[in-house]
Amino acid sequence: MSIKECYEYFGGNYDDVKSRLLTDERIQKFIMKFPSDENYQNLERALEKGNYEDAFRAVHNLKGLCKNFSFDPLSMASEKLTETLRNWKIEAVDTALCETQWNEVKDSYRRIIEGIKMI
Repeated sequence: MSIKECYEYFGGNYDDVKSRLLTDERIQKFIMKFPSDENYQNLERALEKGNYEDAFRAVHNLKGLCKNFSFDPLSMASEKLTETLRNWKIEAVDTALCETQWNEVKDSYRRIIEGIKMI
């Protein structure tokens, strides 16, 4: 599978990432490191523990990484969850909404990992 086909598979914005990283070789070099990034696993652990401060930090970092790689579906899902968790200190977190958004993050993340494995 080519880099462009990989981006099509998971709904990423190939043209956007290509405009920043310039070559498929550079894109591949960086996205192949994505599965070893620990923000997703940190988010999962924090949510399991109900630690919304750490969950916010992890999902915020994940969102930024996804924006840089133009992983649009995961970026958008992460952004929604980031906003839900943003005010964890001020107000109670809507756990039902959080769970729904977490499922969107999981689905998008899984699809990206599948795509990367097919390169």
